[in-house]
Amino acid sequence: MIRCRMINLRKGRLFVSNFRRSYNVLRELRDRGLVSQVSAPEEKLEEQLESGQKVKLYCGVDPTAKSIHLGNLVPLMVLLHFYVRGHDIVTLVGGATGCVGDPSGRTTERSLMEDKTRLSNVSSISGQLEKFFINGLAYYNTKNKDRNETLPGKHIKENNYNWWKDVKMLDFLANYGRHIRVQSMLARDSVTARLNTQNSLGFNEFTYQILQAYDFFHLNKTYGVSIQVGGNDQWGNITAGIDLISRLSSRTKQAYGVTVPLLQTASGEKFGKSAGNAVFIDPSISTPYDIFQFFLNTLDEDVPRFLKTFSFLTIEEIESMTKRHNEKPHLRLGQKMLAKEITDMLFGVGNGDKAQSISNIIFGTMEDKEMKLSGLELIDMFREARILQQAKRGESLVALVSRLTHSSKSEARRKIEQGSIYLHTSRVKITKDINDYNDYLIDDKVLLLRIGKQKCFVIEMQ
Repeated sequence: MIRCRMINLRKGRLFVSNFRRSYNVLRELRDRGLVSQVSAPEEKLEEQLESGQKVKLYCGVDPTAKSIHLGNLVPLMVLLHFYVRGHDIVTLVGGATGCVGDPSGRTTERSLMEDKTRLSNVSSISGQLEKFFINGLAYYNTKNKDRNETLPGKHIKENNYNWWKDVKMLDFLANYGRHIRVQSMLARDSVTARLNTQNSLGFNEFTYQILQAYDFFHLNKTYGVSIQVGGNDQWGNITAGIDLISRLSSRTKQAYGVTVPLLQTASGEKFGKSAGNAVFIDPSISTPYDIFQFFLNTLDEDVPRFLKTFSFLTIEEIESMTKRHNEKPHLRLGQKMLAKEITDMLFGVGNGDKAQSISNIIFGTMEDKEMKLSGLELIDMFREARILQQAKRGESLVALVSRLTHSSKSEARRKIEQGSIYLHTSRVKITKDINDYNDYLIDDKVLLLRIGKQKCFVIEMQ
C-alpha cells in the first residue's frame, strides 16, 4: 500500500489530505502468468483494486481424492495473493457437488464414490486448505520483513453440503428454474466437448453447472463474494454463476470470474489425476522431502515460470536467479531455490532447509552443517521423510546391502568386493564382509551406508 500526502491551496489556506493508492494484486498475478481470463467489465474490477476497495473471492474443490494436488494449487495461489494483502477469501469443499461429478475437462463420467469415502475426503481436504493458508501467510511474511506489514483478510471455510442438504428439488425449480437458460447450458464447453464424442453425458453431469452457479449465488448473497477463481476448464461453470447472480438481483454488486492456466511443463505435460501424474500435498502421501525432490528435478525452462507461480519471490529476484542459473546450469541453483521455496510454503518455513539437508546427505553433496548433525538429528530428519532404515547390530554387511537393495547376497558381495560400499560421513571404503560397525557409527546410533555415487541409506542401529 502506498500512502501519499497531497497539499492543496484553497482560498489562501493550506489543506493537507491523505489518500491511498492500492496495490493492484491482479496486475502482479498477470505478471506472474497466473491469469488467463477475467470476465467483463474487467476495467471496473481494476478500478476497485486501484482505489483500495477490498474484494471477496472464492475457489472450490470437489472431494474426488483424499488430497488436493499441485494442479489445484494454481487457483489457490491467486486466493493466497489476495488474502495476504487484506482481502477476504472463501474456500469451498464440494461435499454436495462431489456426489454429482464435474464433467469439465473430462471425456468420461466420473466413478461413483461411496459416501464414507467422500466424507473422509471432505474432512482431509478441509484441513489441507486451512493449513495451506496458515503456512502461506507465514511464508509470505518471511519475504516481506522490511515492508509495512499488511494484515491478512478473513479466511472462511465452507462445505456446500451445508446448504444443499436443505434444498428440495421442486422448490429449487420453482424459485430458480426460470432464471436458468438451457441454450446457454448446451453451449458451454464442458457439455459440447462430451456431446461431440461417443461418450454419453448423464443428466447429473449436465446439471453440475447449475449447482456451481448456485454456490456462487449463495456465497454472493451470504458473504458478499464477488469473484470466483478457477482453472480454465471452469470458465463455463463460473459464467453460469455470474449470469444467475445478475438475473436474481439487480441490486447485487457486479460479479466476476477469474481463471488460471492449467499447470503443465514446457513440454506440454499436464499435472492432475486425469493425467495420471498428480502430486498430492497431503503430508501422509507426500513428505516435504518428496515435494522437494519433485521440484529439484524440474526442467531448466520450467524453473522461472514455476517460481512465479508458487513463490512470493519478486519478479526481479526470479530474473536475477534465472541469470545466475543460466551461467552455471550444472549447479542447478534455480531448481534448488524452487524446491526450497515451495517446500517452505506448503509445509512451513524451515522444511525446505531440512529437505535440502536430506538431499545433500543422500546425493553426497554434504556441507559442513550436515557433517556435524548428531545421530538423533539424522534419525529425526530421515524418519520424518519416511526413508529411515533399521538394522540389528551384528547383521552382516552382505545381508544388510542385500536387504536394502532388494538384491541377492551374491550380488551384494560383489558390490562389496568391487569397492562400491562406503560407511560413515568420511566415506570409508569397505571391501570385505563385516558385522561389527562400531568404528563407523555416528553417536553409536546411526550408520551412514553409501552404495556408489547415487544411493545412500541412513540406518538406525537397534
